[in-house]
Amino acid sequence: MPQRKISNQNDCIESSYVPLSKKILKRCESNDAPFFSVEFFPPKTAGGANNLISRLENFRQLGPLFADITWHEAGNPAGDSPTSSITIAGIALNYCCLNTMLHITCIGMKRDKLARCLERAKSLGIRNILALRGDKNSKDDDENCDFHYAIDLIRFTKEMFGDYFTIAVAGYPTTHPESESKESDLLHLKEKVDAGADFIITQLFFESKVFFQFVSDCRNVGITVPILPGILPIQSYDSLEKITKISKLTIPEQIIHDLHPIKNNDEAIRNYGIDWTIQLCREILLAGITPGIHFYTLNRQQATVSIVKALNLAVTTPMKPLPWSTSANYRRCNETVRPIFWSARPKSYVCRTNTWDEFPNGRWGHIDSPAFGSLNDYYMFLEPKKKKEVLLKQWGLEINAEENVWEIFHCYLTGNPNRHGICVDSIPWNDSSLREETGIIIDRLAYFNSKGILTINSQPNVNGVGSSDPIFGWGSPDGYVYQKAYLEFFINEQMAHELLRILEGYDPRVNYLITNQRGDYYESNCLEDGQTNAVTWGVFPGKEIIQPTIVDSVSFQVWKDEAFDLWFSKWGKLYSKESNSYQMIKHIHDTYYLVCLVDNDYPKETCLWTILEQIIH
Repeated sequence: MPQRKISNQNDCIESSYVPLSKKILKRCESNDAPFFSVEFFPPKTAGGANNLISRLENFRQLGPLFADITWHEAGNPAGDSPTSSITIAGIALNYCCLNTMLHITCIGMKRDKLARCLERAKSLGIRNILALRGDKNSKDDDENCDFHYAIDLIRFTKEMFGDYFTIAVAGYPTTHPESESKESDLLHLKEKVDAGADFIITQLFFESKVFFQFVSDCRNVGITVPILPGILPIQSYDSLEKITKISKLTIPEQIIHDLHPIKNNDEAIRNYGIDWTIQLCREILLAGITPGIHFYTLNRQQATVSIVKALNLAVTTPMKPLPWSTSANYRRCNETVRPIFWSARPKSYVCRTNTWDEFPNGRWGHIDSPAFGSLNDYYMFLEPKKKKEVLLKQWGLEINAEENVWEIFHCYLTGNPNRHGICVDSIPWNDSSLREETGIIIDRLAYFNSKGILTINSQPNVNGVGSSDPIFGWGSPDGYVYQKAYLEFFINEQMAHELLRILEGYDPRVNYLITNQRGDYYESNCLEDGQTNAVTWGVFPGKEIIQPTIVDSVSFQVWKDEAFDLWFSKWGKLYSKESNSYQMIKHIHDTYYLVCLVDNDYPKETCLWTILEQIIH
């Protein structure tokens, strides 16, 4: 089975949005390697939601074609809470960069309520739904609702939104528990397809012959849309019993026989489930009757990841369309330019720009600072959560001097344990771990951080490296990428004034922006407001030059407020306001300066290190 080499992110960068239905049809018509997709359900707590976001981001690295989020009726699925179905789906789409499908069940719904749900999904950028009837609760539901079957939901969606949504429906290989017969079940499924369903995802099954027969039966009644097998990796004996009881599914005797001796050994059952699922999927894929596999993950990661990798369904050599993760939201399909300041905090940037009607394409243009939204509680929910005790051990149980802070930055870069013997795996200005390219300059960064030049963003200079380079590469094959050396850091007031004096000898080679927290000090030799300095660009066959990362003074002023605020909102809040530790963080927040430097002479060895040496000596 061929390995996948190109990430699905490339589907959303060329020129215009490609609906999920067309992507799946394209896979059916081509000889491309099969894809995989995944299902998750909304957790019950905000902490659980935060953990789920981490799993979604981990799965994104494997390159699923889409992820779907179930409709949890008891959890106010259309609400604004962190655990609602529609909130989780919006986060998966906009912040985890996953093409997302939202389950919607219609039983018990009135037209106006369903319309609001669909409008809300549309407002978030969601363009895929799985249309389901849902479980009947009482006769009262049946009498007072406007929708009784999934076909009613499909027709209503088509009536209100035309072809805006790609619509999937559920198929039952072993027949729906409430169906009169297999034949009537297939006819109802065909009616849903005829009403506008674009493809089918089956409910779970455990034997390939069941799926083969179902596909054959569907084709015999005139159903021609793609059919994806829904696969559940067996992960524990209890969960298997519970799920099969709910779905009224008969477990094959072979599985019952094999699991009974190990039913109290979760690890053994999980390994058995992985092996069984790998074999099942191989049989299905070898038959060539489906373009991909859909996995019911139960919000767990290990088993599905193992299966996906064993089947070579995961992206092995991802090509990044741009240096940053491209969004799955159709509104951002043509977005090709971002300021470099948020490169380590991409979720923050997405949050602050999610109300924009248009996104920069080809050039940054003139964007006023009021166009950037605020960082509200919605964004804070997205950030990785660590217990206060963990952060205190990493960032300092006590901060008695500026040098204590310098040490934390140094430990973060080197991986060395801090004075408490604890590894520092994050700082407030980075959403995730260090980028690979940082490794090229890590020793120099670590040295200068130990001297009080506290770097929060950087990139080395690059001169015509191939676009397929594993560290610096991005964009189309056979291209070349370029970078200007860039450094962004905090320094104390004395260093800032010394730096400004030194920079007089490097104009115009080095552009700089220097400001303090209050904003009453600002120095720059950059161009006028509204003009930009491209710090990353690429040259590709048959295309215009792409300049995806820029520096501009207006965005810098917006970013500086966020950058300074992180001293308090992330670090300072760990200590009581009366403590020496808090006062030291406050001192740095109030008196340090934020600096960014760009060395425009990218073909030469950068002069930025020389400048920093002059500051400290």
